[in-house]
Amino acid sequence: MDIGVIGSGSWGMTLAIHLLKNEHAVSVWFYLQQDFDQALKKRALPDYLPDVILPEELQFTMDMEACVTGKDLILVAIPSHTVGGTLAKIADLIASDTIMVNVAKGIENDSLRTMSQVISNALPDHPVGNIATLYGPTHAEEVVKGMPSTIVAAAPDERSAQFVQNAFMSETLRVYTNTDILGVELGGSLKNVIAIAAGILAGMGYGDNTLAALLTRGLFEMTRLGVHLGAKEQTFAGLSGMGDLIVTCLSTHSRNRHVGFELGKGRKLKEILDDMKMIAEGINTARSVHQLIQKTGVEMPISEQIFQVLFEEKDPRVAVEELMGRAAVPERHSLN
Repeated sequence: MDIGVIGSGSWGMTLAIHLLKNEHAVSVWFYLQQDFDQALKKRALPDYLPDVILPEELQFTMDMEACVTGKDLILVAIPSHTVGGTLAKIADLIASDTIMVNVAKGIENDSLRTMSQVISNALPDHPVGNIATLYGPTHAEEVVKGMPSTIVAAAPDERSAQFVQNAFMSETLRVYTNTDILGVELGGSLKNVIAIAAGILAGMGYGDNTLAALLTRGLFEMTRLGVHLGAKEQTFAGLSGMGDLIVTCLSTHSRNRHVGFELGKGRKLKEILDDMKMIAEGINTARSVHQLIQKTGVEMPISEQIFQVLFEEKDPRVAVEELMGRAAVPERHSLN
């Protein structure tokens, strides 16, 4: 199979290496000249994947046309806020039978589209059934080392989901399929907001009880919004819901948890982001979730508090106090 990878960050490059091991021909597109030069000359990207040698068989390019023309599958591995604009510029280059696979996690601000919806909007002539998403509890730092991991390929067309499953399945990466692409994308995006909350709690010194409460109620919030928007409830008990929530909230690899941890220690958001090279997608997603709350009226108290901490400089301790002081309700008082 001939595959183009748009994006050379840690996850895009990890999946490129993985696909190469699966005996596919893989070309990776770079946005930054300095990263391209380093990858080409030193076969390394230490800022993204420390101690990883990039295989000689991987093809690197800064020519987007060369990366996407005539490909069987195109992997979209760039920050979520850049997906729509990037793909709109190359819409005429992508064949209608090419399977588009998104791995960016987020909900577009203002339009409130999930990433497959963003891709469909940017590629208006591309069959919706040929747009898939690959989400799950899979940190690049572990997948690239061949640690056993699981992930879900979601597409409205089961054949497309199976096509992606076959392309990525290996002895170290087990791929499941799901036709509830909306639920998969919401689960994989909303959990980043909860991961910021998990980091805040850790940074403030809270323990296991508090974290367990956050994970449980956070998953309920994710499910509540998803079901309201038309997703299936059971999807949130799967890999892109509960699975991704667990790994992102608990792992030191998590950029979103890192942002929260530093906020919990008292640092300001701008200062934290100035020290980071990679993107914490939960920050933009928190704004989108806030917009969804206003639009739908769905109750998401944890996510709303995180929005206020991020964008209104609310003291995290006050946020915790307000969450704990809410009116008493049954555990499962409303899913809609």
